Amino acid sequence: MRYSFLSMSHPPESAASAKLATSYRSAHSRSRELYKRAAAVMPGGNTRHSIAMAPYPIYAASASGCRVTDVEGDERIDFLNNYTSLILGHADPQVTTAVQRRVALGTAFTMPAPEDVELAELLAARIPYVDQIRFCNSGSEAVMLAIKAARAFTGRHKIAKFEGAYHGIYDYVEVSEGPTADEWGEADAPRSVTEPGTPPSVAADVVILPWNRLEACRELIARHSKDLAAILVDPMPLGIGMIQPREGFLEFLREETAHHGILLVADEVLNFRISYHGAAHAFGIEPDLASFGKIIGGGFPVGAVGGSRRVMSVFDHTGSLKVHHGGTFNANPVTMTAGLETMRQMTPEAFDRLNGLGDYIRDRLTRMFHDSGVPAQVCGRGSMFVAHLTSGELVDYRSLRGFSRTSPAYGNLCHEMLQRGMIISPRGVFGCLSTPMREPEADAFVDALDDSIGQLGIQPA
Repeated sequence: MRYSFLSMSHPPESAASAKLATSYRSAHSRSRELYKRAAAVMPGGNTRHSIAMAPYPIYAASASGCRVTDVEGDERIDFLNNYTSLILGHADPQVTTAVQRRVALGTAFTMPAPEDVELAELLAARIPYVDQIRFCNSGSEAVMLAIKAARAFTGRHKIAKFEGAYHGIYDYVEVSEGPTADEWGEADAPRSVTEPGTPPSVAADVVILPWNRLEACRELIARHSKDLAAILVDPMPLGIGMIQPREGFLEFLREETAHHGILLVADEVLNFRISYHGAAHAFGIEPDLASFGKIIGGGFPVGAVGGSRRVMSVFDHTGSLKVHHGGTFNANPVTMTAGLETMRQMTPEAFDRLNGLGDYIRDRLTRMFHDSGVPAQVCGRGSMFVAHLTSGELVDYRSLRGFSRTSPAYGNLCHEMLQRGMIISPRGVFGCLSTPMREPEADAFVDALDDSIGQLGIQPA
C-alpha cells in the first residue's frame, strides 16, 4: 500500500507552533523581502532550481559546523550540506585558515600552482582505478568531459544511462531524467525523452536502461553495442531514490561493457562521500572513467574526471590529443587548497565514524516509521539517507511514488522541519551528514520528522 501526505497549502497550527521557528514566514521577514527583490532580477527568483521553495526560500546569513543561521537570526541543523558537498560542515576552521592563507597569495593565474598537483596526487593514490585526473569547475562539466573522453577513445557516438538518473545539465545526460508515465514507453525498453531546450536529435544517441532490470539491460546493450561509447552509472543514484543496485547488477554492467568494448563511466559527483575510496570501490567495481565533484572542492566549485592512463590519454596534448579541454578557473588554487585540506581530514577513520552515524540515523528512521505505523522504506548508504513513504517494492525509477522532486507534499514537510530547526530538501525526505554531527543531532532530526509527519497527517494514496 502506498501513502502520501495530506495536501495542504499551509501546515495546520498546533499548541506547540508558537515555539517553532516561523520568523521566515512572517509578513515582514527579510527572506520574503529578499525573494521579492530576487524575483525582479532572476527568473523565478533564483539561479539554481534546487533551492527553490514555495512560497520562497529561507536566506542564509552565516553558518558554522552543522548549523546555519538565517537572515532572521534563526539557527537550524543542516542535513543538506549544500546537497552533500560539505562533508566537514560549514566554515571548518582548518579549511578556512588554509583558504585565507591561499587567497592572500593570489586566487587565479595563467599558470598551474602546486596545489593542483598535490590534490591530483592525493586522489590518484586514494582511488584504485584512477591513474590520472583533470579538474574542472562543476559536476556537470565533469560528466560532460567523461562522456567526450569515452567517445574520443572508442570512436563511437552513443551513450547509455539509466531512466530517472540525474547527471547534471549536459544535453545527453539529461535525457529521460524525469519522464512522466505518459511518455516513458515500455518497461524493458524505455523511450529516450529529451528536455525542453534540447535538440530532439539528441535522443537518438542516448540509450535508456531500466535500473536493476538485468536481462532487459543485457538485451539493450547488445542491440546497441557497436555504437555505444559508454554506459554512465551512478552506483546509488539519488534521482532513482537511492534504490540500491541488486546483487550482481553493477558487476554485470562491468562484465558487459568489457565484453563489448564499451567504457563504464561512474558518476561519483555525489556518491564519492560513501567511502574513503569512493562509491565504485565500495560496490566492488572498477570503472574505466569517473566524474567527481562536491566534497573534493571543500566548499568551492569543483569537478574532475579521472581514470586509467590509457583512457585519459585523450586529453594529453603531448601525445595524440583528441579532446581539447580549457577552462579559465580549472584547478584554481583556492578550490584546490580547500579540497586538499578537506580530503586530508577525511581519513579512513573519519569515514568510518561518519558512516557509522549514517547507519545510526537510518536505523532510527526505520524504527520510528515502524513504531508510528507509517509504511516507509529507508534507503541510502554511508552518510546519506532517503525515506520513501511506500510499502511497495522499490526496484527502479518507475516503482517510486513516495519520492518526487515536484510533489507539493514534500514542500509542506520541509516547512514543518524548518520550523523545528531542521534543514532538509523540499523535494523529498533526503538528507546527508557532516563530521561535526553526533548522535544528538541525528536523534533531533528523527524526532522532528516524527512530529512533522504527525502534524501533517498521512492517508492512503
